[in-house]
Amino acid sequence: MPELVLTEARGAVGLCTLNRPEARNALSPGLREALATALEAYDADEGINCIVIAGDDEAFAAGADVRALAEHDVSEELAPTEPFWRRVASIRTPMVAAVSGWALGGGCELALTCDMIVASETAEFGQPEITLAIIPGGGGTQRLARLIGKPRAMELILTGRRFDANEALQMGMVNRVTKKKEWLAEALELAEVVARRPPLATRLAKEAILTAEETGLTAGVEAERRLFGVAMATEDRVEAMQAFLEKRKPDFHGR
Repeated sequence: MPELVLTEARGAVGLCTLNRPEARNALSPGLREALATALEAYDADEGINCIVIAGDDEAFAAGADVRALAEHDVSEELAPTEPFWRRVASIRTPMVAAVSGWALGGGCELALTCDMIVASETAEFGQPEITLAIIPGGGGTQRLARLIGKPRAMELILTGRRFDANEALQMGMVNRVTKKKEWLAEALELAEVVARRPPLATRLAKEAILTAEETGLTAGVEAERRLFGVAMATEDRVEAMQAFLEKRKPDFHGR
């Protein structure tokens, strides 16, 4: 049986490739567990400073396995999915979604859980759960509303309408749109830039930015000041500033 998630370390970038092409990478229980485990392993690896999650040319991820949803009642289905989303959201290492083809339902939610999205011009996003008489269950209503605003999120979720990469770019949902065959290379290039930055600082910056989604301005600024103080106390901060003054390349050690 093939591995459901292929992993490859490319320098300081960890690549997770969803590998269930026969089902357009639908998020089956096995794939969810394999992906969460791979992400947590990279998150604990001091040599990995950024993570890319990718599918294939045809699909990033087509969402939940509808057949499995149809065959299980609510109590049986919610139990295995809820911990998966918490595990993905708790990854401290910056994550980039590399999206080509379908990113629908849970696949769209997986992309939204990442910190940045690079999309092929072929990418197709959507939260079509309403057409199955359910609603998004992996954070889609919350993240989409925060990212693109209430009116647009309402339209997309209440109609289930799909939208392409250029519309996603215009709404501020994705960072970059690439030509058909360049989506993975562009995502890896972005990840490599992030990975070259001091790793503790990138994790602290990610935490500070995510705090903005969950708190008011005053609490967010207080959190930022606290995290700034943590960054100021690191060896990497001393090395970065000394290297700047000495006009040389810094050597970061994640301390």
